[in-house]
Amino acid sequence: MSFFAVLFALLLEQLKPLPRDNVVHDTLTGWMRWTGRNFDAGRDHHAWVVWCVTVLVPALLVAGVHMAISHFSLLLALAFDVAVLYLTLGFRQFSHYFTDIRDALDRGDEDEARRLLAQWRHLDASELPRTELLRHVIEHSLLAAHRHVFGVFFWFVLLSALGLGPAGAVLYRMAELASRYWAFKSRTVGAPVNERLMQRSQWLFGLIDHVPARLTAFGFAVVGNFEEAITCWRRDAGLWKHENEGIILAAAAGAVGVQLGGSAAPGVTPDRSKTFEAGVLPEAAGAEGSTTGVPPVPGHLRSIVGLVWRSVVLWMLLVALLTLANLIG
Repeated sequence: MSFFAVLFALLLEQLKPLPRDNVVHDTLTGWMRWTGRNFDAGRDHHAWVVWCVTVLVPALLVAGVHMAISHFSLLLALAFDVAVLYLTLGFRQFSHYFTDIRDALDRGDEDEARRLLAQWRHLDASELPRTELLRHVIEHSLLAAHRHVFGVFFWFVLLSALGLGPAGAVLYRMAELASRYWAFKSRTVGAPVNERLMQRSQWLFGLIDHVPARLTAFGFAVVGNFEEAITCWRRDAGLWKHENEGIILAAAAGAVGVQLGGSAAPGVTPDRSKTFEAGVLPEAAGAEGSTTGVPPVPGHLRSIVGLVWRSVVLWMLLVALLTLANLIG
């Protein structure tokens, strides 16, 4: 049933995507604000309490609803899974920025492309040269594809196989949103935040994302240039500050032969530090701490789209084969 739930959710999202400002995102933001206000008193153990209430309670609630519905009707359970996946998984939750930036670059309007990138990622892109602009768009798009599609997909399939329905999708999305929310609130809004809560949420999401990040990178290698992707993965993943991000971006860079990373501009990390900071600079890496390959050009944007969609097809086929084998067995 996992295969059909993901398939229907992706089709539904393509036909009727969620708007940029939607009630679901506002509700989740309000939920995190409420849990922090009511359960966080600044101590270390309060960080654990807030995170568990914020992330685990919604996941357990969804699992309970799925199990209750499945006792009455498998079709209703499938419909519930599709509805939850529609809200948690999909390209259209971020692809409008990618598409608008690509269209602006095709028109030669680099100022508009920089404005859209700044609006999307909350960084100063006003002085980015064209190559760096393309690099940032590629890096952010790859990470967004992982966090909105592949990471959700892997956790959904895992917990669904255990009979918990879409709990895995909710767990991953809530953990990812929490890791961004507390850091964003502290950095941009200027509101006081428990430092332990911010660090704990990012650390826990790193653990949750450990295996999905490597599966995403492996998928990119399989559907791209396998040898170069694995080489870049092993050699260049340390160029980025966060290990999971580095593995995904290094594998994708090798898969399509594009140069990513570098020191010329703020990087992909939430605290806006440079992409290679706290990483190890390999001797074989390109200039200024970037991966080897061709400097980004507009054509690479289409290559990245093709890489991501081929990877989606790969994992969907694998889940379909597992589903078929389970039915036959």
